[in-house]
Amino acid sequence: MDRARAELERADVAWSEAASAARDVEQIASFWTDDATVIPPGQPPIIGKNAIRNYVTASLKIPGFSIHWKTTRFTIAQDCDLAYGVGTNQVSFNDEKGDRVTLRGRAVTIWQKESGGAWKCFGDIWNDDPPPK
Repeated sequence: MDRARAELERADVAWSEAASAARDVEQIASFWTDDATVIPPGQPPIIGKNAIRNYVTASLKIPGFSIHWKTTRFTIAQDCDLAYGVGTNQVSFNDEKGDRVTLRGRAVTIWQKESGGAWKCFGDIWNDDPPPK
């Protein structure tokens, strides 16, 4: 179980770094399964790697777009082939006036270990933190 957790944590960190630094669509998309479902806040589900690739491409074209997340807890199934992660994220971009907007949120990812041993995400959902009171 400890080995599986370490592998999963490494994959998740590499994915976040790819999304925040590398900004390479293929590298970012490589962390999802071919049949993954992504459910962004306020949008319909995005199903399949091609649709997800299009979503990532469009996101990276938003002026000032950046994303980073930190998974704070992984729960791994007894057979070490499925897991879910819970964490926080931050998305920033420039609005239509050019002002910087930063949204903070919470996320759940669902992972499976593929036959080659790599962890891939097949479910990815997040929402924004509630506004401050």
